[in-house]
Amino acid sequence: MGTRRLFKNLDFTLIGVTGVIIMFGLVIIGSASTDYGWWMRLGLDIDKLQEANILQRLLWMKKEYVFKQAVWALLGAGVAAAVVYIPYEDWRKYTRHLYVINLLMLGAVLVLGHTAMGAQRWINIGPFVFQPSEFAKLIIIITLADFLAKREGRLRNFKELLPTFIFVGVPLIFILMQPDLGTSLVFIAILFGMLFTASSKPWLVSGLFGAGVAGAVGLVWAHLKFGTWIPLHDYQLKRLTIFLDPWSDIQGAGYHVIQSQIAIGSSGLWGKGLMRGTQSFLEFLPIRHTDFIFSVLAEETGFLGATLMLVLFGIFLYRGVRIAIESKDTFGTLLAVGVVSMFTFHILVNVGMTIAIMPITGLPLPLFSYGGSSMITNMAAIGVLLNIYLRRQKIIF
Repeated sequence: MGTRRLFKNLDFTLIGVTGVIIMFGLVIIGSASTDYGWWMRLGLDIDKLQEANILQRLLWMKKEYVFKQAVWALLGAGVAAAVVYIPYEDWRKYTRHLYVINLLMLGAVLVLGHTAMGAQRWINIGPFVFQPSEFAKLIIIITLADFLAKREGRLRNFKELLPTFIFVGVPLIFILMQPDLGTSLVFIAILFGMLFTASSKPWLVSGLFGAGVAGAVGLVWAHLKFGTWIPLHDYQLKRLTIFLDPWSDIQGAGYHVIQSQIAIGSSGLWGKGLMRGTQSFLEFLPIRHTDFIFSVLAEETGFLGATLMLVLFGIFLYRGVRIAIESKDTFGTLLAVGVVSMFTFHILVNVGMTIAIMPITGLPLPLFSYGGSSMITNMAAIGVLLNIYLRRQKIIF
């Protein structure tokens, strides 16, 4: 395919929305990574901050976080371009290899992984640190799409669905051992999103999902009530349930949620302005450039800024759904559904946990939160969507 024809048939709406989200994210990351320590080193005090607007902008432009995120976005764009160039149908030849590589990569984390914040999720390669579980999301989408496409029309009962649960369950166990509960839940969202599309009886998949949720809630309730065993550490269980009543542990597990609610609740219509959010600037809000970046966005840009971001994500997801519908084959449809399921779950959980309607799982806001592995994986996933859209009709070639 000629480069000119390839370029002509890309989904420019999806590309444009992605670019706007990333640029918006760079601005908020720059603001979120500005803290009182900067001003202390400059000999400034709070009373003089209003007079330091120009200096603020200069310092922000030099932020290490912003620079790194921009580099990762550019690298991700290169990865996305490479993903677009290779016809997605050809990937089916290598899905077994990808599945094995995925298991080896996740297994290596347990042996060679770097531990931080109580979890062993990262691998150091020289000066670089990457999180294999991020890349595992996209690999499981590709391999599961092929697995389900080969079984089209043969997913009518639990017995026929069981191999699919085993297929996803094996890498899921490796991720739970790290432990990485957030990514494990993403795997489950991807699994059921793709199964709902692939099965000839979606009501069965819906029933299994409902039964699974009810069973999980029952296990948690039984553990809290009677002390029965549950496959979660105490801190994980606390993080999952604290959103129900964050004020029950103000200085502990509920602190993040409470500070996030204060930040969002005090923002008003227009917000407090970039680098003027008190919860962020004075460091009341923890991990504000990653997990709780939506709180910073809402506090500093207000209801209008937060709504704009959600609208952009809405357009992004709509394009993903359209690509899934317009795909020329089942494999392409399942790939697109898997990508949309991954992004949807991330967005709902990340935004939901900042306003205390979702558990705290440590999931970043796609394309927006700071993080190299997440950015490159998300950009590669967008490359998958563009690839499917580009080859949606055979007549194009």
